[in-house]
Amino acid sequence: MSDTSSLTELAQFVGQSKLNSESAVERRRAINSLTAGLYARPRHGVGELLAVVLALSARTRRVVMPHVDIDIDVFAPNGDRAVRLILPH
Repeated sequence: MSDTSSLTELAQFVGQSKLNSESAVERRRAINSLTAGLYARPRHGVGELLAVVLALSARTRRVVMPHVDIDIDVFAPNGDRAVRLILPH
């Protein structure tokens, strides 16, 4: 067992915080570093996150599903071939 409790560790942590400093300059420096860390991360909107989820879902579905070959024949009313479609494999 540990000789220090969780409350003691928490008290030591709070006591060591730069925000608890006597110096106003030291407190301001700590607050500025906290806010710089918050603004440094790019913020993503819900729409962007949803687009990522949908793209990953579609890609996963394509990987799991078996490959399919589709033949398309389109004929004109007189019986001649109307469309010739050539797709790369």
